[in-house]
Amino acid sequence: MIEKREKRKKIFYVPGMISLVLIPLFCFYHFFKVDAFMVYGSLNLMVPDKEEFEKYKIADLRKYKRFNFNDVKLKELDKIKELRFFVRDIVKKYDTINGAKIHFGSKTDYDTFVNVINLVAEEKVPTWALFGNDIYVLTSPKPKPNKNNYRVITCGYYEANKDFWLKEDKERERSYHLSLYKKSWLIFLGYLGIVLLNIFALVKFNKNKNYNQK
Repeated sequence: MIEKREKRKKIFYVPGMISLVLIPLFCFYHFFKVDAFMVYGSLNLMVPDKEEFEKYKIADLRKYKRFNFNDVKLKELDKIKELRFFVRDIVKKYDTINGAKIHFGSKTDYDTFVNVINLVAEEKVPTWALFGNDIYVLTSPKPKPNKNNYRVITCGYYEANKDFWLKEDKERERSYHLSLYKKSWLIFLGYLGIVLLNIFALVKFNKNKNYNQK
């Protein structure tokens, strides 16, 4: 027996719909290729000159334990752990006799240097100095009890201005993303035009055209 055919509406395919899939893929490929989504950061470091460094006799203020960073990366991680425990101990004890002298050799990579700077910040080291290829870490005496209940804030100390710096970082990140959108607005506008054109064509052809389907 021959099956009875029913007259039914069939969804009409618009070839331009392929562009709606391919264009975003090409855009994302381009953005990742040029590192458009990479977030850049920076370190604000104050380096004393030779006269200032020698004036305060920083190199002779403590009995420094030397930490050399000039080996392969795996060994560097072990040294950073050892350095962290040592720094944490002298900060906790308000040690005014011992300190850490961190030396960076010619083979030291940038990640190791950043990890050491982060370590100093995370362990809340009150005083440290970068001079040449060395970082000197030393602690201050235990502060005397404040009878007047005044809170002392050291100017420039990160923890005292943490909220301000976090706000500044968010503002820089927002400005960066905004500048990225401004540079690529023509691409987004073109894509939106293709989307609207394909939706219009899809609705129009499927509304006015019927097909026979088994």
